[in-house]
Amino acid sequence: MKKKRIYGDQSRRMTSITRKLNMRMVRKKMGIYLFSDVLAFALSFLAFLVGMEYSSLSSLYSFADVSRRLTVDGNANRIWYRIHDKSGAALLNKDITVFLITAGTIILALLALQMLGLLLGYFGENRRIRRILSPINEIALKADELSRLSFSEDKYQLLEDAIEHIRPGEAQTLSFQDSDLTGVEAAINNLLIRMRDTYRQQARFVNDASHELRTPIAVIQGYADMLDRWGKEDEKILDESITAIRNEAQQMNHLVEQLLFLARGDSGKTSVTLEETDLRSMMQEVYEESFMIDEEHPYRYRPSEEALFVSADPGLLKQAVRILIDNAAKYTKPGDEILLECGTAGNEAYIQVQDTGIGMQESDVKQMFERFYRSDEVRSYQGTGLGLSIAKWIVDKHKGHFEILSRTGLGTRIRILLPKNA
Repeated sequence: MKKKRIYGDQSRRMTSITRKLNMRMVRKKMGIYLFSDVLAFALSFLAFLVGMEYSSLSSLYSFADVSRRLTVDGNANRIWYRIHDKSGAALLNKDITVFLITAGTIILALLALQMLGLLLGYFGENRRIRRILSPINEIALKADELSRLSFSEDKYQLLEDAIEHIRPGEAQTLSFQDSDLTGVEAAINNLLIRMRDTYRQQARFVNDASHELRTPIAVIQGYADMLDRWGKEDEKILDESITAIRNEAQQMNHLVEQLLFLARGDSGKTSVTLEETDLRSMMQEVYEESFMIDEEHPYRYRPSEEALFVSADPGLLKQAVRILIDNAAKYTKPGDEILLECGTAGNEAYIQVQDTGIGMQESDVKQMFERFYRSDEVRSYQGTGLGLSIAKWIVDKHKGHFEILSRTGLGTRIRILLPKNA
């Protein structure tokens, strides 16, 4: 009974450790988000004031020559930036309310997205850490195996103390200096390595997402400044700014939708409803839609001679195919053909998209499904680097896989292979 109680306590400690590790990562990310957002707002505000002062006065005055202050007009709900010389004469009197509202709204929206990402990822991360630590839980719960090792009370205490002081974010390993605990030591150290790899992947994902969002935010902010300075009187600048802000907002919305799709997928909140699906009919629909969506490329469809039925979620699978077609159109010159095909290869059915675009190097093919990965050759093309990651997630959920054949300057052929229904 005493040993069973010990293992029960250890199992509860594993649950507590899981929560502590997850909360530590969440708090660290929240701190990074808050600091970076406040810093971005402060720097953009400072840059805005400097640019406005220089454009209006054609020079920058030292603090000893002039006095600067922000004034709030409570009656008109306006905020003014004023500069006076030593005699008290006004040199600059500008209304900066529009900039502050625009910049504040963008920063708050970014912060809300970041917090939403943390919320969506919390439970998925909790399950992931629990899964990584599950071998330790199994060790604790298998009392019959551990009892045969005849561990002393001191060895249980040694194991307990070592686990409680684990710091998974640091390059730290456990060493019990005890031959009886060699197997447990190796298992825990392997788990630590896997946890650190997961942590690094998450950190890179967050950094890349922040980088991708920073560009459209900066463009929107720049055009908002331009509107504030000259757009009220110049209709050309007004139209240009509205168009640019709308385009960047659409790009940001597309990026956020992709991020939310992957976050829901990682947390297990994206449902996959499998049903019998005819790939030949589905590809016929995609082929016809491609003509309406993309008028710059001729499309050709080579269907299977027989009906192809697989168990699939038609909406998700169609989304994966559209991602491949969008990439093919993006990297293929206008007027060059894009070939769509479906058929059988052994016991599998396949969907294929083939282009005559810029192609890829072998090193890029190995990394093409990594989130935010974009090779040097495609950085000049618009994109987020998330489309193929979404396509892979969808194909993995259908127990399928990819076959890629690509040559630089000749084009790329991507084939999705799925288990065929009997």
